[in-house]
Parts: sequence; structure tokens; C-alpha cells
Amino acid sequence: MAGKERAVAVLLQALQGLAPQDFQEFKKKLSKVHVEGEWNIPEDSLAKAAHPCALASCMGENYSEGAVMDVAIGLFEEMNQRDLAEKLLDEKVKEYQRKYREHALREFLWYKEVNSCLGENLSVSSRYTDLTIARRPRSKRGGEREAVGTSRGCADAGNGPATITVTAQTLFEPDEDGQTPQVVVLVGAPGMGKTMTVRKVMVEWVEGTLYTQFDYVFCIDCKDMAFTKEASVADLVSKCCPHRRMPTGKILDDKKKILFIFDGFEALGFSLVQPEDELSSDPREVKPLETTLMSLLKKTVLPESSLLITTRPTALQSLGRCLEGEYYAEILGFSAAMREEYFHRYFENDNKADVAFRFARGNKILYSLCIIPVMSWTVCTILEQELYKKKNLVECSKATTRMSVFYLSRLMKCRGRDNPQDLQPFLHKLCSLAADGVWKHKVLFEEKEIKDRGLDQPELLPLFLNEKISKKGVDHGNIYSFTHLHLQEFFAAMFYVLEDDEEMVGDSGALTKDITTLLDSYSKSRKDLNLTVRFLFGLVSQKSIEYADEIIGCRISPRAREDMLRWLQGRHGGISHPSQALKVSELDAFHFLFEMNEKSFAQSALGRFTDVDLQDIKLTLYDQMALSFCIRQWAGLGCVTLRGCSFDQQDPGEELATSAPHSGASGAGGRPRPLAGQRREELLSPIHPLCWALQQQGTNLQALRLRWCGLSESCCAELAALLAGHPSLARLELGDGALGDGGVRLLCEGLRQRGCRLRVLRLWYSSLTSACCEDLAAVLGTSPCLEELDLSFSEGLRDAGVKLLCEGLQRRACQLRTLRLGSCRLTGACCRALAARLVDSPRLTCLDLSDNELGADGVLQLCQQLRHPACRLQALGLSTSGLNEEALQELAAVRALKPDLKIGYLLEQDEPQAGAMARLPFHRGVLPGAGGRKGLPSCRRGPCNNRSRF
Repeated sequence: MAGKERAVAVLLQALQGLAPQDFQEFKKKLSKVHVEGEWNIPEDSLAKAAHPCALASCMGENYSEGAVMDVAIGLFEEMNQRDLAEKLLDEKVKEYQRKYREHALREFLWYKEVNSCLGENLSVSSRYTDLTIARRPRSKRGGEREAVGTSRGCADAGNGPATITVTAQTLFEPDEDGQTPQVVVLVGAPGMGKTMTVRKVMVEWVEGTLYTQFDYVFCIDCKDMAFTKEASVADLVSKCCPHRRMPTGKILDDKKKILFIFDGFEALGFSLVQPEDELSSDPREVKPLETTLMSLLKKTVLPESSLLITTRPTALQSLGRCLEGEYYAEILGFSAAMREEYFHRYFENDNKADVAFRFARGNKILYSLCIIPVMSWTVCTILEQELYKKKNLVECSKATTRMSVFYLSRLMKCRGRDNPQDLQPFLHKLCSLAADGVWKHKVLFEEKEIKDRGLDQPELLPLFLNEKISKKGVDHGNIYSFTHLHLQEFFAAMFYVLEDDEEMVGDSGALTKDITTLLDSYSKSRKDLNLTVRFLFGLVSQKSIEYADEIIGCRISPRAREDMLRWLQGRHGGISHPSQALKVSELDAFHFLFEMNEKSFAQSALGRFTDVDLQDIKLTLYDQMALSFCIRQWAGLGCVTLRGCSFDQQDPGEELATSAPHSGASGAGGRPRPLAGQRREELLSPIHPLCWALQQQGTNLQALRLRWCGLSESCCAELAALLAGHPSLARLELGDGALGDGGVRLLCEGLRQRGCRLRVLRLWYSSLTSACCEDLAAVLGTSPCLEELDLSFSEGLRDAGVKLLCEGLQRRACQLRTLRLGSCRLTGACCRALAARLVDSPRLTCLDLSDNELGADGVLQLCQQLRHPACRLQALGLSTSGLNEEALQELAAVRALKPDLKIGYLLEQDEPQAGAMARLPFHRGVLPGAGGRKGLPSCRRGPCNNRSRF
């Protein structure tokens, strides 16, 4: 039944329910109705409508569908026939809901890609591929949000509930505690698939397969609100469907179950900090847009509604202050299986999909980038063109920038003209537009601005910008946006390095090409410029300059390279003491050098630095590739410190071609070959890229510190190989709760190799027991270099483990000078063995037994040997609380006998800094088992009571 026929049928039922006198009153009132923009019912037609059927037909013939219902509802309300008015209003709402679903399906099901043929639309259902989404537990403190960020992950407290993996379909399902999310913030970097996910959500809601608990789902594109100054909630809802007679009031007043989706929250350039007394509680009240949005976020208006907010990580800080009890979910990208599925969905032809996917999978950079949906799309787009030409796929670009430049060349070919002479002037104008937008947080451009810049060229403009009818109406012209923010940032970077044509020089009002200003702004406050700066480094590489000139005809100037080199070298300045090490402490520096991918430039940039010091970062595979590239060019690197970092690793079953190179990892055609168990564990070790880079010839690494990095037993095989093959490595510090005895045994294999020259081994919080001490004792008795062994905070070590270690100490070849066993739950039972070693091991000068309950008998046994002339000990760590008077007097006597002997609390406190565990990537367990903050051994007794000195 058509919409008007349904409306007339419902009206007829209502008219038939009127008493005769009420029917006449309805006709009388109807004769006085004048509807703007509609035909009025002629008097003679109205007079002939003597019964309900005729009157309903008469109204249907003279009014539009919406007017029929609105007029009848208004008259019934005037007549105080509220039941009939309510019945019609309900029907109107149902009809609107049907029309809204039809509109939403048209709006979101079909979309057009920049590389699609003219007039070709693609279906979300056929192209969308499931993403990996991690949801962290519900926020319980308003205004105190831990860092959440794509590429860096979302952090959560170390003792909080575990993060779970969800899908777009389960975002609003109850959590483990039975709490149903009302506000979900979906976080993702540009190109991670946030908007495509929103499209999929809208389509499946319309189809009735998703979010059926909501009567309405209204999707609001934040970019489209850029020109809106004032609005009510009702206005925002009305813009979601161009239905002139939308029953907004009925929908909002009836407290329907509504889900608001705000897509691209970061596009809102204004502050959302609003006084509480200015917030609205009436959905019809018109307020400044920021006030209306804050009212929705703060739940002062429509408190029963639900919110799904998609945003880039840069907007999380301001957003977090507006919300309470929200859930954060981060789009992590495509899993290995989903990457392959996407290739097959894109190509549709299985043979082409297999060829393209094998190529991408065999190229470690491309394959790692394909975890990002927009890069999978870019790679597929390029490979599709190459396969069409039947060219060798190996010729394709490898880095992000060169891939984008290659894609730009594909766009030029799509327009059917190979002559690029007209491209350089157009690109100048386009890049100026992109840069201006990036500086001003602007993604929408009005038609006047396009024309003023001379970009209204029909052959070129549609290749780069999407055209959209302005919400203000046709009279205001169209609005434009780049096909993706990723591409706008690429063109913004290109603005700074494209050589100027003569006609462009002196262009008044143009943005100044000051690279120093761009770089300094990024360093100081504009972290949103990261991708633009990364593209900048990629564009000035020699390969990009040559490629752009040869393939596209664009001349890129290399003059900026020196400024960029000086900027990199000066970023980590501020050293207060000449002897203080120069450290690189920001990961982005490695990404910039990796993007350029020039060994000589990287060597120059890193030459004055000696240390890497990174904290609280989730190192993705691509992060590790960037770090590994720089380490291989860094001859002066002496120390690597990673604290509170975690390592993403390739999925089980993937060949090593997706990671750092390793001989024999794959067979012919890129197919993985069967691996033995230990070899497979080595393959899947999360720190393999780092260790592989450190093993390369030319590095002078002396110290490696990996603390609170979630290392597993499999990592120790990589570290053992590094120890055996890196003679300059003198210090290894591991602080983690998952190494265990098996991991230590693997380390000992490396320590026993001839090539190992390690002098200091520190294993803190490593869940060791006495089971590994026999291996450690063997190392102590044979290692020609090991001078310090620190097993502090190993509660499982106990007395039995110490006795085994003493067997290694008594061997003549033992070179150990320092043994630290603080907070290992030792008792006096181990003191006889230790006391004997004080005399038998003349090289031993420091023994730390702090934070152990040795008892008076144990301390007296130690003191007896400390008096011996052959005892060369210079420092003894002890906790004196609980000792009797005899033991204390004996310690005082020893101190008087040997005034140079330091006796006291020596245990270093190297627990995670406040918040360090909370800032760890929220979707990775850093300390499995009992390794969380509550399980730290050093916290079992108050250290302040154990630090008495003599």
C-alpha cells in the first residue's frame, strides 16, 4: 500500500469513530483550513462528502500525504479528540520511520570510490570487511581518562578488567558485569575504517539485523556541521532525513530508544567546555551548536539516548572531559585473515586476488601497512592497475609516501591524458588548499574558495576532491573535501616541497612555504601534523624526487633536506651536562627516517645520539620496522631502553616475510614451510625485529634494558642469540613477570657461548624459582666476564635456589663481583652457604640481601665470616627490622672492625612509575598471572621499616 493510501485508510478509521455531530464539526473546521503550499478543498467537494469514506477520499485527493495527517491531527486536537489524534500521530511516526529507513538505505548502502568508473557505485555490503576492535572496560571517573590512541593502543589500569575483542555488531552488548554501554567512543587513526563501519552499522540497522533495540539511529557527520552556528537537538535529527513533515516532537517526546552516531568528532574545531547552567534539557531549544552537543554528551537532554562517537585519537582529551561512564573501543585494523578477505572482496576475481595478496604478503612493508584499511584499499587500487597492464608487480612502491605518489600517478592515468604539463600548476593550488586546511583543522571547502584558487577544472578536480551539495541549499553552492584525510595530509606535505612555477611566485595571500615553522609547530603543540611531517620526509627522498619527476612530471625540491636534518638533530637537545648521553626518546623520529629510507641521511641524523629511551608505547609491527631500520644505520648506538612498552607480533601461521628478514622462512611462491616447535616459537617472538636489527654488523650496543615490556619465554631465545653474537653487549636488564625458569634457561644457553661478553645481568620480577638456579650456577662457574647478577624481587627463588647459586660461586672461574638477591623471600636457612662464599669467593665485593627475613641466626652466621680477614666484601644489603639485640650488636661490632664495609638497605626501587602500568596498551596483557601491581614482591613489606643503617 502506497504512503498516501495508507494515510487515507488510517484517517477513514478515525473518522468512522466519530459521532455524527462530531463528524459535522470536523467538516466545519476543515472548511476553514488553509494549508500553505497545498490545494485547499473546494467548498462543493466538501459539501458532497457526507460520510467518512467520501471525506477521507476528498482529503486524499486535495492534500499531500503529509498534509492529510497533519490537518487531521490538528483538527482532532482542537476538538479534544486526543485519542484519535494520538492514533494518527502514531501512524505518522510509523510511516516516517519507514521512509527514514528507506532514505538511510539509499544514503549509506551505496558509495563511490575515487578509482571507480564514471557512474559506478559500490555496495557497502559487498566491500565491507570485519575489523578487529578492542573494547576496554567502562570509565568510572569523569574527566580522568587514560591515554587512548590508535597505533599506541588504549591504556587501562594494570589491575583493571581485561580488555575484550568486539565487533561493530557487539559494541552495545552488555559487558562481563552485565552493564550495557550507553556511550561508546570508537577510536581509530585516519583510514582505519571508522566511517565505513558507520555505514555498515546504518545499513544493517535498516535491514533489521543489527541494533534492533533502537527505534531510530541518527547518523550525524561532524564535517557537515562545520558551518552550523546554532541548532537544537530536533534540528540535528531533522537534518538526518529530508522529510518536510518529520514528527520530531513525537519521536523525541515519547523517549523512543534512539542511538545518535557522531562520525568524525575531531572535525569539530570548537571547544566543548560549556558552563553547566547553559546546557539545555529541551530537545527543541535552539542553542549554539557547541552547547547543544555538550547537552547531548552530558546527558542533560535525552538522557535515555545512546551515543556512538567515532574520532581520531587527537580529540580524545577534550572528548573525555565531556563524558561519564563511557566505553572506549579502538579499531586495530585488519587481522591477517581479514586482510586476505578484503583483497578477495576488492578484486572479486579469485585468481587476481590471490596474485595481488601474495605480492603484498611477500613485501613486509606493504603487508604490515595493509592492517590499515585505507592502505589495503590503496595497495589494491595500485595492484589492480598493474595487473590490468600485466606489468611486474615487484616494481610497485614500498613506503607510504612512494605508495601515495604512485597512487597519484594512477589518478593521472585515469583521466586518459598522459601529458602532465598542466598538473604542476594545479597541484600547487591543490596542495596550498590542503595545507591551509591542515593548519586550520579544516576538511570542508566552499565552492567560492575552490574557484578563487583556480581549482574549478572539471578534468582534475573530481580526481582529488569529493563534491557535496551544501546543507544550506543549492543557492550556497557545493562544498568539497579530499577523498580521504590521509590524502589531504599527503598533499599538504607536498605543498612545502613542490618547486614553484614562475606564475605561482609572489602569489598574494598564499600560505608561506616555511618548513621550519611546520616542524617547530609539530614539536611544540601540533601533534596532529605527524602524518604531514612523515610525508614530508618521504617526499624529499631521492627516490621520490626522481619518481615524481619521471612518472608524474612534478618537480620536488631537495632544498628542505638540510633544514629537516638540523631539526631532527636538535629535537632532543637541552642536555644539562656534557657527559650526559644524548637520547632519542620519541618514536616519531624513527618513522620520519624510515619514511625517507635513505641510509646516509639516517646516519647523519642519528650520528650525535648514543641512546634510545622509549616509554609506555605499544610498538606495532610497523613501529618495530622503523626502529629496526634506524638501528641498522646507527653505528654509535650504545644503549637501548624500552620501559613499559609492548610488542605487537605477526599472527600465528604467517611467514616471516611479514617481519624482519630471516633465511629459510618461506618456500617457493611465498607459501609457509612447516617449522619445528622451537623454530616456530622463534618465528613468533615479538622482539624478533628488534633483536635482528641489533645483531647486524656495525652496531656497538653495550646495554639493553627491557623493563615491563610483557616479554615471554619465547623472547629469551632471541635474546640468547643476541648475547652469543654481540660481543660489545655488556649489560642486559629484564624486568618482567613472564620470563620464568624456561626463559632463564634459554638465556643461559646464550651466556655460555664463547662470543658472549656480558658483564651485568639483571632479572627483576621474572617469576624465577630454584628450578633455574642450576643453569645460572653453571654460568657463574664458566663465564669469563659476568661480574654482576641481580635476581631481586624473585620471590620463588627461596633458600633452595640460593644454595644452588653458591655452588657456582665457589668455582675458581667465577668472576662475579656483585650478587643481588633482594626481596626473594630468603630466610636464615641459606645464610650458611652464603657465609661460606664470603671467604671462598675473593672477587665478591657486594652482596645484597635486603628485604629478606634472615633472622638473628642467619645474620650471626654472616657476621662470623665478615670478620674473617679473607672476606673482601665492601657492601652488604640487609633489612634489620625484627633482629634481636645480639644480632644488632654483632653488626655494630663488624662495622667497627671494618669501617669501609657498607651495611644497610641496598635494594633499588625500580617499580613502574606512577601511572606507567596504567598507560600500557590496554589491549595487551603486560604482566600475565600474578605480575600486576598488586603482586609486586617489593611491596609485601614496608621498605621504610627495613632501611636502618649503621
